[in-house]
Amino acid sequence: MSDPADRYFAVIPAAGVGSRLGATQPKQYLALAGRPMLRWSVDALLAAPWIERVVVVVAPDDRRAAPLLAGLPRVVVLAAGGAMRRDSVLAGLRALAGSGAGATQWVLVHDAARPGLRVADLERLRAGLAQSPVGGLLAVPVSDTVKRAGEDGRSVAATVERDRLWLAQTPQMFRLGALLEALEAHPAVTDEAAAIERAGHAPWLVEGGRENFKVTTTEDLELMQRLLERR
Repeated sequence: MSDPADRYFAVIPAAGVGSRLGATQPKQYLALAGRPMLRWSVDALLAAPWIERVVVVVAPDDRRAAPLLAGLPRVVVLAAGGAMRRDSVLAGLRALAGSGAGATQWVLVHDAARPGLRVADLERLRAGLAQSPVGGLLAVPVSDTVKRAGEDGRSVAATVERDRLWLAQTPQMFRLGALLEALEAHPAVTDEAAAIERAGHAPWLVEGGRENFKVTTTEDLELMQRLLERR
């Protein structure tokens, strides 16, 4: 249950290189509407005054994040990222635990490559999980018809019933201690919710916004550019 003394922290894993985008630099540093993508994602979290600290976890040899984020209140850059997302998130969680954040406090983990996050999404997430015993994540219901490909990767093997299917987003918000234990015990996961699921819990779904998509391809980058320019 939510407690009046709840505190909220955030971790942004930003040690990846974004190879699928094919850019000459890590995608979190690509400019979008006049600001690097990472700055948009950090600013989105800072727009929620109840988030006490944002830990941005970058690669050990990263020299861009610290000057980019210098002077921002409540932001800490941690050059301890790993090869996998899970490694970087763990580094951020351990840093929070080592600096006094309690095991029962909330941690929001947000992708650096989701710069379209709005403060309304954050408020909806916090309110939606206020009574959750475990936490949960932003997600959007699947609206398109879903096909499963056959072994050749080309022909349709089946049409998948889309009722109750959701596309996971971030932030994903869980208690620090529970998430730390789950990620340590279950390394082969692609997001925090999967680790919590493997630990035997059922994360809650909170409907997010369609603009909070992950920038993965050149087309995503162009679309996000247009959306942020309108802001």
